Parts: sequence; structure tokens; C-alpha cells
Amino acid sequence: MFVGKLVVITGGGSGIGAALARGFAANGAHVCVGDLNEDAAHRIATDVNGVAVACDVRCETDVQNLIETAQKKFGDVDIFISNAGLAKPEPAHAASAANDVWQLNWEVHVMSHVYAARALLPTMIKRGNGHLVNVASAAGLLNQIGDAAYSATKHAAVSFAESLAISHNDDGIDISVVCPQYVATPLIEMSDDTVVSGSLLSADDAAQQILNGIAAKDFMILPHPQVADYCKIRGADHASWLSGMKGLRRKFLRESETGELKDMHNFV
Repeated sequence: MFVGKLVVITGGGSGIGAALARGFAANGAHVCVGDLNEDAAHRIATDVNGVAVACDVRCETDVQNLIETAQKKFGDVDIFISNAGLAKPEPAHAASAANDVWQLNWEVHVMSHVYAARALLPTMIKRGNGHLVNVASAAGLLNQIGDAAYSATKHAAVSFAESLAISHNDDGIDISVVCPQYVATPLIEMSDDTVVSGSLLSADDAAQQILNGIAAKDFMILPHPQVADYCKIRGADHASWLSGMKGLRRKFLRESETGELKDMHNFV
């Protein structure tokens, strides 16, 4: 399915990124793994016979170096997956996160996608092909209770992906945006061996859904298909959807044993 393709993945040292690296390699792709944690990147790159690069996606020159390193080893980038992400729930009310937390969310969830597109689009446009995959979140279509900065920047990530598709599908470039709900990854303090159930997906299961979506050249990739139904509800009656979200928040605050993000999947 991806034989001989060069795939570059940010946040590839763990979670969905690592699972994608393994999945692409199993399907014959060359893989370049970028991660802030260089040791983690090297572990995954070794597993997939790929290349590892230390990469802080907040830094445009790091993203450029990741791409240049991959190209020197394997040639043109066919698929770039902007997967790096973070979660820092707000300490109190919805505007309580510090300015640096908002800025961090903006740099990681939005500008990293811009940096990758800025570096790759000229060459992709010239050759008439390529695929940019931006990993956002269901929070970018709906909302993440307890983390306004995450929600706002994931909405921006979805919007940027839409702009890329509108502007560059006619250039032969495929664009995808991935909007999962809860996946058992370090982002929500879970590991790959976490027992998953209900709305919680394993990283491998999420990665398989994403691989299928990329192969089909889907714009919107929803590892949790129920998200499409939630979006229809939101679009049809926004007031009713808001009422439901407020009820979900009250239920979570009342019944969650920890009140932490890692427990939210039990309530959706």
C-alpha cells in the first residue's frame, strides 16, 4: 500500500506516532521519526529500520532539519504527518491557563503544521503530488472539557487543514486531518499496554484507522466514527449540543474518581 514511500512523522517516539511508524514500515514505507525525545525516536526508528531525528516542532528550523534529513536519506517526502501534541488541563476556570500554556498549545498544535507545509508545499506543488496529514482531535470539531487552550488550537488545526485542501488539492496534493477522541497514549498518561474498552482506542487501532484513511486519501479521518454523529447534532441544534456538553461536565465532576483528563473517556 505504501511501498517505497517516504513518510515523515513528528511525535513519532510514542503513542499514535510510534504506531503509525510501525504500520507504515509494515506496509513497505521508508520512515523518518521525529520526536522531542531523541532516545524514543531512535528506539522506534530502530524498530522500523528508519531514521531518527531530534525535533522540537515549536522551532521551524527543527522541522526543516527533520525534512532535510529524511530527504537526504530517502529522497522526496511523500507523506508528512504532523502528529506531535500535548495536553495541559486548565488549573481552574476556562481562562485560567497561563499565557505560556496558550502559546505552547498554539506553537505545537498549529504552527508546527504551518512550518511543515511551508517547507514542503513548494516542492510538492512543483511535482504535482504529496500528502500532508495533520493530526488534530475530536476537540477540534467539538470541545475538550477542562482544556480551552487545547480545544481552541485544535479547532485552528482543523481550519488550517481545510485551507490547505481548498488551496492545494487542485495542485495534486492530498490533505488529511485526523480527529480522534481518546486513545491510550502518554498524552493522557496511558501506555501502549493499557487495557482499552468502550470509547478508548489503543494506539495500534487508531493508527490502523488512520492508515486506512490516508490510503483512501480521505480529508476527514475519524478513528472514532461516532464523532461524525456528534458533529451532526452540534450542527443541527447548537444550543442542545451545548446543553449536553454542560451535562457531561457536571456528570464528570460529580462521578470521576480523580477529575483528571485520563478518566474522561469513561464518560463519553
